[in-house]
Parts: sequence; C-alpha cells; structure tokens
Amino acid sequence: MAAMAEATRLTRQGRLAEATALIQQMLAGPAPARLPPDAPPVGRRTGAPPGREPGHRPAPRADTGTQPGLARPGRLPRRRGLPGRGPWGPRRPHRTASPAAKPPPGRFDAFSYTSAAGTRGYRLYVPASGAGTALPLIVMLHGGTQDAATFAAATRMNDLAEREKLLVAYPEQARSANPGGYWNWFAPGHQRRDAGEPSLIAGITRQVTDRYQADTARVYVAGFSAGGAMAAVMATVYPDLYAAAGVHSGLAYAAADDVASALQAMRHGPLHPVRPPARPLPLIVFHGDRDPIVAPANAAGLIDRGHAYTRTCYQDPAGAALAECWIIHQGGHTWSGGIPLGSYTDAHGPDASAEFIRFFGEHPGMPGPDSVLKPF
Repeated sequence: MAAMAEATRLTRQGRLAEATALIQQMLAGPAPARLPPDAPPVGRRTGAPPGREPGHRPAPRADTGTQPGLARPGRLPRRRGLPGRGPWGPRRPHRTASPAAKPPPGRFDAFSYTSAAGTRGYRLYVPASGAGTALPLIVMLHGGTQDAATFAAATRMNDLAEREKLLVAYPEQARSANPGGYWNWFAPGHQRRDAGEPSLIAGITRQVTDRYQADTARVYVAGFSAGGAMAAVMATVYPDLYAAAGVHSGLAYAAADDVASALQAMRHGPLHPVRPPARPLPLIVFHGDRDPIVAPANAAGLIDRGHAYTRTCYQDPAGAALAECWIIHQGGHTWSGGIPLGSYTDAHGPDASAEFIRFFGEHPGMPGPDSVLKPF
C-alpha cells in the first residue's frame, strides 16, 4: 500500500515514468504478502473517453436478522430469502466450501481467441453429461496474479458446473498485456464496446456459444477483484450478450480512468455519482466488509449509494428480482466460500459460486435481434 501511495503521488506530479516503473517493480518483484488481485495494472491506455457507470438503484428496506428479507424499495419485504426451487433445480442453502475429493469428470481444455485487439487464451469446462441440450454459459474473469486454472480451482465453479450442467469459460489475461495478469479495467481504452479487452472477452463468449450451441438466453459474466471490475465493464457495454452479471470484490464501471483514480476508487469507493447505463442487467454483488484492498463502498457503488445490508435484494414494482448485494461481515479480499487455502479464498463465507449460479438461473435473457431488456 505504501508503494501504491507513492505511485499516486508521482502520478499527480506528472512523473508518469517513475510511477510506472515503481508499479512494475511492485508487481514483478517478491513481496512479503500476496499481491492484491485488482491493484491498478500497468497497461497501455488508448485515451478513449470513459463510458457511463452502472445505474443508481433506490435504497430498499430490508430485514437485518439472520435471514435477510427480499425487499423492494419503499415497501415491506414480500418474501423471505429462504432456499427454494430455482430454474436449474432446488436451491441449496449457502454453505462453506470443502476441497473436492477428485476433479469433476467433465473436460477442462485450453483454447485461444484472436481478433484485431490481440489474442487471449481461455480454459473451458464442459460437463460430462448434457450433450444434445443447449447449456447455459458462465464467463468467469480471474483476479490479478491468478490464472484461469487457479481461479477455477479456487472457486470450485467446475464442480458446480458438473452438478448443474453448465459450460464455464475462463478467459486469461496475457502477461504481455499486464505483467501481473490484471485485467486493465481502469483504462478508458478497455471500457468500450468492440475495443480492447472487452472485445476479446466478448469474442471468447461468442466463440464458445457458437461452438457448443449454448443457450443464448442464459449467458452470464462474473469475476473477482480486477475480474469483477471487468465483469462490470462487460455488463455495461455488452448488455445484449449477457443475461446477468456477478461481481465479487470489484468496482463499478468507469470507476477510474488512470492509475491514480484507480487507487483512489479502490480505497474510498466511486469518486463521482454513478449514472445508469442504457440497458442495465440483473446484478449480484459480493464484497467483504473488511476488505483492505478494495473498499466495501465499491459494492454500494455497483448497486446503490445508500445503506448496505447483510443481503439486500431489489425488485421492480411488479415484484421481479433485479439485483442483490451481499456484504460479507468479517470478510476480507477473498472469494467467499472458495476452497480452504486457495488463491484469495475464504472457505468460511457463504458460497459465492453457488449463489452466482442460483442468481443467473433466475435471470434468463431474451436473445435475438427483436429482444428487449426492460430497464431498472
């Protein structure tokens, strides 16, 4: 954090070369603690104007007991947040994770995608059964210092994909694009549709969807830390490609436009009021309330600038669920419910992977050129 503060000071003084060199040294060299997965990366910026931020949601009323209620703005909770039956089968109560005894039986292969924006590798999990049906697809974006395989193991998402019969793609950031493996979520050139890293992630999504005949109404994007920030980007600039999004320990779309503003946003939350995107998607957010790397205020910036609750659910006037915000009490900068001793995981927290899948299953999209996504 001291090095990050010094990089901010140098940037404000216009000493960009020195700031860049300091951050590169911090990312590449040994450190007494693990590098934070969404420390602002050193990457090329295009100078393109930033886009619009995620929408402002009205602050709802919610229960604050051990079973928070599903609330809607300005009204009493309609129903309780208890396990039930979702579109992909029975909802299971969230639980802590344990290591899998053996890898799931599906295929977990490596592929790559190339376009004018460059080349990115990715891993893809295909469940052992489910052939002949259009399966849902979840695109998972790792945090900094992680790779696709590490992220898949840490989140146990492949085990859940085998159980629920889902395709899961894990795009992987190239070290040539960023030495620490961070998605360049803060750079304006990577906050636009059909440009930079968003175009590569969208290309991977379409490649998998076409090759495996995935259900285009059930394509989702999620991520952790820097990957969570990039998932917010993807949800904003590609609302026609994804049906819903999940952000764990991330930041809002266009929360920063350079290294200095990224550091400030990570520490204090969004630096300016958020504005609604043109076509907001259903959104589920996880964040630890003791996260020392990305301030919990960023969770509020993704959904609402009012009070935060243990679990807050948002509905439209008709009662349809629009968004959820999970604040993990005593949680740090970790993937909640991941494997013990995994890469940035907390096995004692609620199972974020299972909750993301449950939320995505409740929000199928409406594919095709004639589809219309209702605004929040």
